[in-house]
Order: sequence, then C-alpha cells, then structure tokens
Amino acid sequence: MADDRDRDGTELAVAEFHRKIKEAFEVFDHESNSTVDVEEEEPTGYIRFEKFLPVMTEVLLERRYRPIPEDILLRAFEVLDPAKRGFLTKDELIKYMTEEGEPFSQEEMEEMLSAAIDPESNSINYKDYITMMVIDEN
Repeated sequence: MADDRDRDGTELAVAEFHRKIKEAFEVFDHESNSTVDVEEEEPTGYIRFEKFLPVMTEVLLERRYRPIPEDILLRAFEVLDPAKRGFLTKDELIKYMTEEGEPFSQEEMEEMLSAAIDPESNSINYKDYITMMVIDEN
C-alpha cells in the first residue's frame, strides 16, 4: 500500500518534471524541431529533446543540484524593483542583464527575453516568471 503511494507520488513528480523540462527546452528550440543548439557541449552542435529529457529527469529526481528557493528568487527580483510594482520593464531587464554582474551575451539575453517578457505589456511579471521556472520539490 505504501509502495503504491510512493510510486504514485514519484510518477506525479516525474510527470511534473517532464512538463517543466519540456517548457524550458521549448524556449531554446528556436526552430521547433525538438533540438537545441549546444555547440560547446555536443560534437553534433545540438541536443535532441529525446536525449535531454531522461538525463534532466534523472538529475532532478536525484536532486543533484539544489534549486534556488522561490522566496530567494523573489527577493532578488524585488531588489531590482524598489517600487515593488511586481514587474520589470523590458528596458530595465536589459539594463540589468548587460550592465550588472556577469553580463549576458546578446544571444543569452534574447533567449531570456523571449521566455520572460510579456509581449502585450513589454514587461516581466516576475512572480509569474518565478512560478514558471521553479520546480516544486515536495
């Protein structure tokens, strides 16, 4: 009985991991062909989703890398938003990504913006963005 509950919980976790991994992968799959450019990592210059999914699932299930807690990510965004509006404009985000800390390359910045910026408001609602990025560990 407990084994069934554990297995059901693991299956739900795996399904949630697969959904989040697919969402993240699709952000970088610019040609919508289930591949992502990873020239520096793979001799072929790309990785297929079918190869990426099981590896990432295993990494997440084994908890090899501890995710940054959602509240810490929120505080980091709030530092950039002293007025506590709940969003950053595209221009503000570009400024922070290029002038603060380790600057993003143009390609990294474009990929981040394509995933983060709401085209209607031309801003990032960072609470929604954090929710999209975070995988619940419970």
